[in-house]
Amino acid sequence: MSKKYTIYHGLLMKIAFIFIVLIVFIPKTYAETDDVKISISQWQVMGPVVQPLPAFHDGDGGAITAVDILQTRTLPEKNFSNSDDQSITWFDGKKLVWRAVTVADTLFLTPDTTMPNSPQIVWLTAWIHVERFSTMKLHLTSSQLLNAWLDAESVGTITTAADTTVGAEIAPGVIEFEAALEVGVHQLRIKTVCEGSLKSQWWIKGMLEVPSKFASTGITVNLNKQGFFRTTDLLDGPKLKSSIISADGKLAAIALSCATPDAKTETWLEIRRTDTGELVRKFDGSLQLSNITWAPAGHRFSYVQRDGEISRLWLVDLDSGETRRLLQQKHSIGTLVWAPDGSFIIFAQTEKPKPDERHVQLLQSRMDRWSHWRNKSYLYQLMLPDGAVRRLTAGELSTDFNGIHPDGKSLLFTRYVPDVTERPYARDDLFRLDLQTLAAEKIWQGRFLSGVQWSPDGQRLLITAGPATFGKLGNALPDSVIPNDYDGQLYLFDSEMKTGKALTLDFNPAVKSVHWNRYDDTIYFSAVDKEYQRLYAMNPRSGKIKPVELPCAVLEKFDFAADAGRMTFTGTSVNQPKAAFVFDLKTKTSQLLADPEGENLKNVRFGAVKPWSFENSRGQQIDGRFYLPPNFDPAKEYPCIVYYYGGTSPVEQDFGGRYPKELWAANGYVVYVLQPVGAYGWGQEFSAMHVNAWGINSADDIIEGTGKFLAEHTFVDPKRVGCIGASYGGFMTMYLLTRTDIFAAAVSHAGISALTSYWGCGYWGASYNAVAAANSFPWNNPELYVKQSPLFAADKITTPLLLTHGAADTNVPPGESDQLYVALRLLDRPVEYLKISDQNHWILDHQKRALWTRSIIAYFDKWLKEQPEWWLYLYPETAKTE
Repeated sequence: MSKKYTIYHGLLMKIAFIFIVLIVFIPKTYAETDDVKISISQWQVMGPVVQPLPAFHDGDGGAITAVDILQTRTLPEKNFSNSDDQSITWFDGKKLVWRAVTVADTLFLTPDTTMPNSPQIVWLTAWIHVERFSTMKLHLTSSQLLNAWLDAESVGTITTAADTTVGAEIAPGVIEFEAALEVGVHQLRIKTVCEGSLKSQWWIKGMLEVPSKFASTGITVNLNKQGFFRTTDLLDGPKLKSSIISADGKLAAIALSCATPDAKTETWLEIRRTDTGELVRKFDGSLQLSNITWAPAGHRFSYVQRDGEISRLWLVDLDSGETRRLLQQKHSIGTLVWAPDGSFIIFAQTEKPKPDERHVQLLQSRMDRWSHWRNKSYLYQLMLPDGAVRRLTAGELSTDFNGIHPDGKSLLFTRYVPDVTERPYARDDLFRLDLQTLAAEKIWQGRFLSGVQWSPDGQRLLITAGPATFGKLGNALPDSVIPNDYDGQLYLFDSEMKTGKALTLDFNPAVKSVHWNRYDDTIYFSAVDKEYQRLYAMNPRSGKIKPVELPCAVLEKFDFAADAGRMTFTGTSVNQPKAAFVFDLKTKTSQLLADPEGENLKNVRFGAVKPWSFENSRGQQIDGRFYLPPNFDPAKEYPCIVYYYGGTSPVEQDFGGRYPKELWAANGYVVYVLQPVGAYGWGQEFSAMHVNAWGINSADDIIEGTGKFLAEHTFVDPKRVGCIGASYGGFMTMYLLTRTDIFAAAVSHAGISALTSYWGCGYWGASYNAVAAANSFPWNNPELYVKQSPLFAADKITTPLLLTHGAADTNVPPGESDQLYVALRLLDRPVEYLKISDQNHWILDHQKRALWTRSIIAYFDKWLKEQPEWWLYLYPETAKTE
């Protein structure tokens, strides 16, 4: 052995000795890399019940065994809901209820002795509580047959029972499942079957193997069903679509929808009594119902059923029980309105042009860039009861229905006409159509028109439009100020449009939907009042407006009974999902009619939501609110997400949606929402500050408001603040990062990086800029289009930025994110880009939306919590850039 080798060998031995000493004697972090084992010691148990094998189970047609019982669904889904009162009666008359059982680590089950040789079933549930994104391994061991699910996803099956008799030992079955769980409570569901003739005890052991870095932040398994709001709570389960009321006010048709396991959506219809909420009839979810409309008398209603390209118009008479198909065609059926006397139905039919076999399109106008522009919608009349149909309108322009005259002899419709002579470079032509001669008389033309309807006596027209639609009639601003024409106003004209008056000139809320109710001759309308959308009642004679108190912060849709003092409506509030109600006009009281999401969320804990406003440097009050995590502790410091829109509309106090503040708060964030100047709902002067500003005023408010919010709320860590916005709000995110470095991370969905490309390439870019950049164009105001474009200041962006965009977005083309991504990559700035295939401006596909929603939280976790694990789990390819 050489001297050199002896020296090296001695050195290696010394190093090894030092390493052993460090491990044995220094209580350091080597154990922190070990997994923590958490036994499942608390279960809810239902059973056992005897399930004999069927007659002829061992016949020639194929043997039926206990494995078939294991794999057959035997309990309704509702029995596994997070409810203590769920029970079911078994076939032997035994009433099954859940009972709580606590064990050390192994749950032993005692079979029913009445039929010891028949298979028996036991169901188990346990709830895994996670306070941050965590990976873990689930271990299940059982001596008998077992099926297991985690959040309704199968995690494995054991199909062979253990046999511990001498000479025939078969080991217990084992399931190992790798799980990645987001914040919230997750249900472990088990069905176990004992074959009969026990050859070993009936027992189950469950255990979680969790990396220590996750276990240390809070993972528990217990019987507490209450948990935080999760992505599945946001997206899964039944969703309320609409509620409409019959003419006599006794019945309501409630439309609902739900995502299916194959990522599609099914819709169904429930007919309920308005006084008790009792279900009268349910129409199957496979029908894909739409355009549900009650007849003006009786309990008849019509609806459209779509099956691929086929549309069918159906008539249902609940009193007689008759369901009759009125029409079937390849064209899509849109608007559906009954005549006042019920003698006919007006419907719109959309016709698509024949494709050009040359695959070349010569554009005819700027709107011809829109994929749907050459689709034409025309009006038709269908006579009842026999079903005769005739076409009412034609021509090169679509016709949009506005209303049938109370005498049923004429109707109103508009045509959207390209016209580049003035903003918004198209106009609305309003026509009155005689239903006997089909002669169309144009009675008005103008701009920024939203809706028209007749008064109950047919003598006047109630019009919803922008402040500038009728010159100074509805414009409360000085001549030097251009109004925001998205700020809806109400007008009243005679039926020939000769004389009129503004009804809401001094009314700050922005009008949205309106109905002139025949029953009490009152104008009811919804309007955006700051962060709320409320219902108002107007006396058409005095013009006096009164608010109608409803049990929701945001009124969505409302519908009045033609011959009764009742209304149905849908609405939502913060921490309260969309529900349907009945409102009594006489007593001014509301009654809950349907709350499908609320039922599913009754075990979800939400944090508090509190108002917070500040006065900006211009002396204006900027309203807002903030959401706290459900387990909020004022002694701690939390990361914060600032959310805004910054465009023409406020961020209302609704629930969930595409940018779910409740979900972000459930993941441990304080969420601050503010309403910068430029939005309607605070009056015309406030909303006009949106015009020709393109982010300047909004950014000032967001930066100033965020600073003041952080100064006043010490439970927020000022170094861990992120921001997020979408569409115009996505532009605001991009623009803010060129102005400030107060944010530690940012997310922009469908943002606008260059005003010129959006103006020319977006389907509605030029139309939107007709308001947002009134009378300003790239050639007469290049400073606005360049200076306010984030792309031209990309070198100032240093904040980590996540860009997301639908690859098929026609509103804000994905090139807006593409070009900023390219710029930031060339500048070597921290940027990521999620492009979602086949999605337009909104991410609607169920699975893609779930991933997109989780990705946003994971990105904030990475930068605001120093927890990159979720992001790397979703996008492991980014690990190489870490």
